[in-house]
Amino acid sequence: MILLDENEVVLEALRHVDLFSSFREVRVGQKLLNVPNAPFEAKEYPLEDIEQFVYAQHEKEQNQKLASLKKQKITLLHKKLKKVEKLFHALEDEESLRDEAQTNQHNGNLVLSNMHKIKPYTKSLELDDYDGNKVFIELAKTYSSVAMISNALFSQSKKAKQKVKNLHIERGSLGSKMEHLKLFINTIEEAKDVAKVELLFPKKVQNKKVKINDSIETFWVEGYKVQLGKNEKGNVELLKNARAKDVWLHMKERPSAHVIITTDKQNVPMHIIESAARLCVDFTMFEKDRFLVDYTPRREVTIQNGANVLYNKYNTIEVDTRN
Repeated sequence: MILLDENEVVLEALRHVDLFSSFREVRVGQKLLNVPNAPFEAKEYPLEDIEQFVYAQHEKEQNQKLASLKKQKITLLHKKLKKVEKLFHALEDEESLRDEAQTNQHNGNLVLSNMHKIKPYTKSLELDDYDGNKVFIELAKTYSSVAMISNALFSQSKKAKQKVKNLHIERGSLGSKMEHLKLFINTIEEAKDVAKVELLFPKKVQNKKVKINDSIETFWVEGYKVQLGKNEKGNVELLKNARAKDVWLHMKERPSAHVIITTDKQNVPMHIIESAARLCVDFTMFEKDRFLVDYTPRREVTIQNGANVLYNKYNTIEVDTRN
């Protein structure tokens, strides 16, 4: 900020500038020189086809917007993928858990067998094994009675056994989430326009009463609700909750994500079914080729076991992911 009088002489300034720093000296009592005009020469750009030029500029802007949007969304998904991978690699080893369960079970029994030798409020125990060998047991904290010590060891053993029992479920769940996110990233990378990317990221409805199912991905295609199972659990949930007239989609004669279009009893336009079929393929296959997708009302689908189904009356459309 520079204060000048009517003759453009500096009265005061927040920052003073001497002649060694700039030709435009800012000093009290000195006239402030004008900023010189930047050299500019008007250039002519002859346009033979204005319409073609406008379309080219629009395409350029759309490509820049698409590239920026892709980068933003892919970065977001990579962060999610990194978190899931971290959880997956942090899963405990099944063999180690079994050893832990067996050791704690054995130590709990040893404590009961040597109750007369153990004093309350101790954190380390030295006991004789059934074979006469010395066994050292370190406790996480002190307990007021020997019974509590044995119960703590049995509880740790039970907890380890429960982890072993559920480990394959957790590993499978995290594995399917990683696969889904990788397919999600690949789908965005292959998107040809902004509308496709925006379709994959519908605006969230702020409703605390609606419980979000982490096993189901929801999209909105021109007002139609399209849901896709991320894994077997999600596929089962879709089949279970879909209504009779909802449209069910699945890749023909191969494992794939299940897709449901909520119809509200109205007829679904063919281009909506085509969009849903493309989502079914994109979130199942990395390969680029021509694929067949079957679709039929949910009432025609019979659940056999889990997400395995049988259906007779159906139509089939082709999805070409090469373009």
